[in-house]
Amino acid sequence: MGAEAFARRAERELLATGERARKRTVDTRDQLTPQEEQVARLAAQGATNREIAGQLFISPSTVEYHLRKAFRKLDVKSRTQLAHRIS
Repeated sequence: MGAEAFARRAERELLATGERARKRTVDTRDQLTPQEEQVARLAAQGATNREIAGQLFISPSTVEYHLRKAFRKLDVKSRTQLAHRIS
């Protein structure tokens, strides 16, 4: 698909921040990524998607994306359940 160049660039940029991409395995597929965890924690604290987006410098649709993935991985259906699950 031609995504190799993008993957290499993303890897270089990630390394420049001092972070490392985590290895994805069957064991880690249900674990939250750092971004999903950060978004989920803010949502559990009562922040709106717009507030989370502003704090993390991402779009509200990206917040929704991360929340959907976090809800699925944590098997919750609401922010209230999320707050109980994360606390």
